[in-house]
Amino acid sequence: MSDLTTNTSSSGDVNPDPITGEPGFHPVGTSVGAAGAGVAGAAIGAVVGPVGAVVGAAVGAVAGGLAGKGVAEKIDPTAHELYWQHNHPSQPYATKGGYNEYHGAYRTGYEGMNEHGADKSFSDVESHLQASYEKTKDEAGMAWEHAKDATKAAYDRARDEVKKA
Repeated sequence: MSDLTTNTSSSGDVNPDPITGEPGFHPVGTSVGAAGAGVAGAAIGAVVGPVGAVVGAAVGAVAGGLAGKGVAEKIDPTAHELYWQHNHPSQPYATKGGYNEYHGAYRTGYEGMNEHGADKSFSDVESHLQASYEKTKDEAGMAWEHAKDATKAAYDRARDEVKKA
């Protein structure tokens, strides 16, 4: 099985950087953190003037990128996939289809939590998650009303995992 609290799995997947091979490559988490903190840093720096805004944005982006990468390190997509493959049959909504039908819904949930952060509840971001699911589902993908419960389960599980860390 896998260690569900870190970014390693039994296959040895540590999310390697495609260029350096270093473990812990999480472009989404790093980007989200950098963008959010860069904006905050620019706003704080703007109090001092235009130069302060530029410096604040740069410092905020670096700090936010590192913080975002830290959150992403807590969410191992491989571990979440293994968890849902194993636990899907016991879910109350599983009667509507097997794991393969729900794969995209689960992925939307844990990736969405990684994007929106553990401080937001599922209901806070449901419309964003639905839009994301609708964009990424394939032709045979199930309707949101059937996918929603699986997305929420994956979102809540990932959120709980980050909050415990």
